[in-house]
Amino acid sequence: MFLGHFAVAFAAKKVAPKTSLGTLILGAQAVDLLWPIFLLLGIEKVRITPGITTVTPLDFYDYPITHSLLAAFVWAVVVGLCYYAFRPSRRETMTVGVVVFSHWILDFITHRPDLPLGFGTEKYFGLGLWNSIAGTLLLELAMFAAGMILYLRSTQAKDKIGMYGFWALAAFLVVVYLANVFGPPPPSETAIAIAGNAGWLFVLFGHWFDRHRIINAVSAVIPQTNSTT
Repeated sequence: MFLGHFAVAFAAKKVAPKTSLGTLILGAQAVDLLWPIFLLLGIEKVRITPGITTVTPLDFYDYPITHSLLAAFVWAVVVGLCYYAFRPSRRETMTVGVVVFSHWILDFITHRPDLPLGFGTEKYFGLGLWNSIAGTLLLELAMFAAGMILYLRSTQAKDKIGMYGFWALAAFLVVVYLANVFGPPPPSETAIAIAGNAGWLFVLFGHWFDRHRIINAVSAVIPQTNSTT
């Protein structure tokens, strides 16, 4: 899944309006931001196998550190605690942690059974939605639209950067997604890792234009729980 993860980040702004969209994108994409690094280092592995699913030719046969169920929980706690160290708000911290963990849930829906339970396990999970292009497109585009709507209802642009920045990111994500679904297989595993590291730019861009948007009045009244409550 790709757009669905960003949809969660957009939607989470409704729950934690004071949290930067860049941070929420970081949470939603945390394991996919770590995975290319581990791939380059040879710690985790992937194969290009055209036809293994209808949507993607990637065979994720070894990635327990980033994409196992146990790892998803650990990374959710780690990212949440890091966030709490800088912004001691229980509500926001819980939101960020849930956003991180949501990555595994959404991958479970789309992946074939290649998501491990933990480290060194022979049990793998995945409902295999990637075997249906129509089903995958319907789910991801619907989630993305819903996430965008929730974000737009939670914030409003205070200048042109806030307005055009949002639409530029949304449009670019859709283009990248469609190119991945309908384009040719990647040339090599190394190319996958290098391209994957470009995902950090989405985090930076989200931080940048989100600073040019303000919280809507309705979202502003949501109580923010902090460390003293």
